Amino acid sequence: MRHQLFYIMAGALMGMTALSCSDNDYAEFDKGRSELALTLNQSYDVLAETNHGSEAVALNWTTGNNYGTGNRISYTLEIGLAGTDYVTASVPVDNATQVYSWTASVEQLNDLLLEWDCPAGEAVQLAARVTATVAGMEEQQTSETTFTVTPYTPVTRTLYLIGDATPNGWSADNATEMHRTDNGVFTWEGNLKEGSLKFITTLGQFVPSYNKGTDGKMIIRNSFDEPDEQWHIDEAHAYKVTANLLTGELTLVQTTGETPRWDQLFFVGSCTGWGFVEMTRDALDPYLFRYGRHFTTDDQGEFKFGTSQGWENMLKATQPNAPYTDTSMEFISGYDPDNKWFLNASECDRAYKICVDTRNGRERMLMSEFKPYPMIYLIGSACSAGWDLGNALEMTTTDSPYVFTWTGRLTAGELKFTCDKQSDWGGAWFMCAAGSNVAPTGSQERMLFIDKSSDACKAQYLDTAIGDIDQKWQIASDGTYEITLNQLEETITIAKQ
Repeated sequence: MRHQLFYIMAGALMGMTALSCSDNDYAEFDKGRSELALTLNQSYDVLAETNHGSEAVALNWTTGNNYGTGNRISYTLEIGLAGTDYVTASVPVDNATQVYSWTASVEQLNDLLLEWDCPAGEAVQLAARVTATVAGMEEQQTSETTFTVTPYTPVTRTLYLIGDATPNGWSADNATEMHRTDNGVFTWEGNLKEGSLKFITTLGQFVPSYNKGTDGKMIIRNSFDEPDEQWHIDEAHAYKVTANLLTGELTLVQTTGETPRWDQLFFVGSCTGWGFVEMTRDALDPYLFRYGRHFTTDDQGEFKFGTSQGWENMLKATQPNAPYTDTSMEFISGYDPDNKWFLNASECDRAYKICVDTRNGRERMLMSEFKPYPMIYLIGSACSAGWDLGNALEMTTTDSPYVFTWTGRLTAGELKFTCDKQSDWGGAWFMCAAGSNVAPTGSQERMLFIDKSSDACKAQYLDTAIGDIDQKWQIASDGTYEITLNQLEETITIAKQ
């Protein structure tokens, strides 16, 4: 009897061991002959972007059976257009084990339908099929179901402010980009002027646009034949603009205005001996800082940017040894990570201009090679050329390709400098950084460089239409003047003799 009890207990322990060592899904070695069954739980048959994150459909299936083999069962789920035998199909589950369900959000399912060119607003029938395959066996089990869905056309993923109330005016090519926070929801903060505004979806195109409807809400305008009603800003101020294209709600709330975090920024790197070189704050945009340098063959190496002359609180690259073309930048309050940009030897022996945008959460490092203009010219009522661009006065070259001089008579009047004498007056200019019609200091001062024909230059200014900028020096009295202009460092001296 004791021997019989021992064998019974041993057999029980062996069975428990087999159970514990096997996958939970195969604890029942013989799953019988139950059919594989696919079931559908559908929350939405008419899809809407307002519910884009909600679950639209859930597919669940039973385990099927493994014919008593104890082998694993793998599952493949296909979804396609009904009647196409899954020729046009997606395979969200492919030969997976221990997977018995699949769900799709409204947006995911809608994207799938649009990928198959299903027309928005029209119901389409879909088919779903799950296939179960037992390891080591050729026989397969399948189960199928169908369901009907109506897709939608999603709203734009980009939105831009345009109008005489906005920073960049009515230029569709240089409209002010808004920040997308969710499907159909966009925000922007900045200064608006008195005037009108509306919204466009694509740079360079005036339609489609979002305009003011009769109820004050946003409506889409798809052609020039439709009404072009706009919103009007009555008071110039800093605003937060929030546009919800799904509900049509637009809010314009006056704010105290965002202010830059830093008044100074420093370039620091191996080429400076890790010394801190102060950058120049832009004359038009207080968030931008600039630095021009000719990097010699000995200047290869790393660099980053300090918000003070210390090793904490720096603006750094987002990857080690980032190429100078990598615009990604992040603020690091401590010491780590310490990623930097790296300038290779083959990229040296040339000049570069660097523009750093310090906007919180939108930091950018824009660095590009600078090829000096072969000649710089005087233009304005203060010089003998007047405003005749074709007769603008040449400066004198020096040993440096970046430095030009000029000595001659100026009279009371306006003065600025053209780099290319572009006939439409939309080219490259050196202007008075201190404002319009400001007298020169008589000593070295900063200039404002604007290239109105350069998309790269325009892209640096997120909230300023540079095409409208026309700042000139005002020469107060007649006399002989000596001018020294450095186009790389963007400095000038206009001194009366």
